Amino acid sequence: MYHRFEENKYPSTNIKINIFQKHLDIIRENNFSFLNPKNFELEFNKVSREKKILLTIDDAFSSFYLNAWPILKRDKIPFILFVSTESVGKNGYMNWNEIIEISKEDFVFIGNHSHSHEYLVKYEFKKFRQDIIKSINIFKENLGYNSKFFSYPFGEYSLEQKKYITENFDYAFGQHSGVIDLNKDKYELPRFPINEKYGDLERFKFLINLLPIQYKVIIPQEKFLVNNNNPPDLIIEFFNDQPNINKINCFSNEGGEWKDSKLIYEKNRIKVIFTEKFLPRRGRINCSMQDKDGWRWFGTQFTLN
Repeated sequence: MYHRFEENKYPSTNIKINIFQKHLDIIRENNFSFLNPKNFELEFNKVSREKKILLTIDDAFSSFYLNAWPILKRDKIPFILFVSTESVGKNGYMNWNEIIEISKEDFVFIGNHSHSHEYLVKYEFKKFRQDIIKSINIFKENLGYNSKFFSYPFGEYSLEQKKYITENFDYAFGQHSGVIDLNKDKYELPRFPINEKYGDLERFKFLINLLPIQYKVIIPQEKFLVNNNNPPDLIIEFFNDQPNINKINCFSNEGGEWKDSKLIYEKNRIKVIFTEKFLPRRGRINCSMQDKDGWRWFGTQFTLN
């Protein structure tokens, strides 16, 4: 997941264009292919050991159109561009003519990123629904369709909001880190955020070689925490006879500081024991494991009231 390109005064969401080019080179050097979003459903549902890389860009900043788009267009590298409809045409953002221009390429998909790009998880549900409906209508007015892809602003959502997204989209992406496999929730798809701090070349090489940790479900399904469920009673359920569960280690930012989490290993599940509350705005848990095939990874994110 990328945001800005060569907007160096925003290091938390920016990537330098020469580093972005090196990222693309590293993907090729590892003989990974780029996933075309038009084949997403086919690729998502099949069992395969072939890894493909999906590029996503959030917010449709002008710096993407000016700096990254020429590279992706030249090499026909597929991607999803997630657009928040309220910002289109404003200073620093792409306009509809530019969005329509790139959408005509068969390797480009435009995704819905809400209308306002506010902290929607704190909206009353009626206001949240109105925001999404407005974005869908603007998509239809300008592109002739609503996207099948949605990206939660800031990767935040409640269970009620997620359910509404399932009724209007085929897939939804968060901002928790991880590798997609056919057992991941189609409406909680992970992505690795890339920026200046977390986009250095060694880390990038590590990320693209990661493998998924498959699991059945993460409990609780509600990712919006209030005082009475913070910290959550977190349980990761796995499939019957899934190997190497006891090799999984997790760490979290409970109490505002990253630390190893206490785990209780059971037959087909892991209980994660938190000793401190998560602090606003986001609680993150990442889990990893090394086996004969390499390093595996998944993460989840909670949003705090």
